Amino acid sequence: MKEKVEEALRDAIRPLNLVVSDVYVVKEEGNTYLKIELDSNTIIDLNRIVEASKIINPIMDRLDLIEEEYILDIYAKEKGEEINE
Repeated sequence: MKEKVEEALRDAIRPLNLVVSDVYVVKEEGNTYLKIELDSNTIIDLNRIVEASKIINPIMDRLDLIEEEYILDIYAKEKGEEINE
């Protein structure tokens, strides 16, 4: 799944200087979450997360990777870790 998401988002989020660092599904308190971790060579502020979310949401809807209902959680990787491009 991670490879599919990375491939689908790569060109779309590149103008924001963002890359997909990790993708995983987790179940918490009865909810299913699709978590997408973003990374960059610069600090990722809330405005960039919002911009990225506007791009990522419709792409993920089209991919339809998870059959059940889920919550899309897009967040920035902690700083101090290496970027994976």
